[in-house]
Amino acid sequence: MKNALVCGAGGFIGAHLVRRLVADGYRVRGADLAVPEFAPSAAHDFVIADLRDRDECARVLADGVDEVYQLAADMGGMGFIHAAECEIMRNNVLINVNMIDAAAAAGVGRYFYSSSVCVYRDMAIGESEMTEEGAYPASPDNEYGWEKLYSERVVSAYGRRHGIATRIARFQNTYGPEGTWTGGREKAPAAICRKVAEADAGDEIEVWGDGSAVRSYTYVDDLVDGIVRLTASDRDQPTNIGNPEYVSVDELVATVAAVAGKSVRVRNVDGPVGVRSRNFSHAAIEGLGFRASVPLRLGIERTYPWVAAQVEAARDAR
Repeated sequence: MKNALVCGAGGFIGAHLVRRLVADGYRVRGADLAVPEFAPSAAHDFVIADLRDRDECARVLADGVDEVYQLAADMGGMGFIHAAECEIMRNNVLINVNMIDAAAAAGVGRYFYSSSVCVYRDMAIGESEMTEEGAYPASPDNEYGWEKLYSERVVSAYGRRHGIATRIARFQNTYGPEGTWTGGREKAPAAICRKVAEADAGDEIEVWGDGSAVRSYTYVDDLVDGIVRLTASDRDQPTNIGNPEYVSVDELVATVAAVAGKSVRVRNVDGPVGVRSRNFSHAAIEGLGFRASVPLRLGIERTYPWVAAQVEAARDAR
């Protein structure tokens, strides 16, 4: 039985990854500032730890770990990314530098790091697919992207120096049940699901920007499958993991409204939208046998009822 440490196991993707690894026969330790909010962790043991602290990183690695999955980060949706630049740069660099340094000292053999497609530049709508090499020359749209790009290089450098098999994934927007759905850190699919769930038929909801920005949204089970495949592979270069189905924000809203069975009106307001478009090649991860299997409509059909239930429970609690 392999021993895995999942850093960020109290978060949305981390909690889902823990379940997958346990199902695959791993003995899993989870580490985070807090346990998962919506369901008990499936980890065999869960350690509350502040991974900004080098000593805490060493503590969670005690007793031997074969593989580290580093997903811990101070992050959220576009509103948070633009409002918390300093916190993101400081906290995430500390986590990433200290965790890989402690893993090297502990003799960890395989190390997965979760990066982001925020490392890429702004793209024009309809622009040809960008491969992983397109991250250079570097021109990320926000400080979160710059932090991720720097941390990729730190992880790779430690891998070369210490003989660690490092695997780096660049995530696209991820959504699904048990993700943050309110409070300012939620991603667009969860935010739109919440707004539609809170609205009555015919109501108006606010949406940042003019609705034309284009994104791809990856269902969490697909992302976790990509993580597992990449980590087990021999590919040591940064790799995009995502869904090649691209939609505008207007189309995302229309999909959520259709799943909810509600007719809603949209009021476009100023807000941090981010880049105009993203269109990335998935050839590298598909070469490892991965392909996203959950289209947006099906993923929203799985996600909207969960968000709507949270909205209803919050109303009942008031």
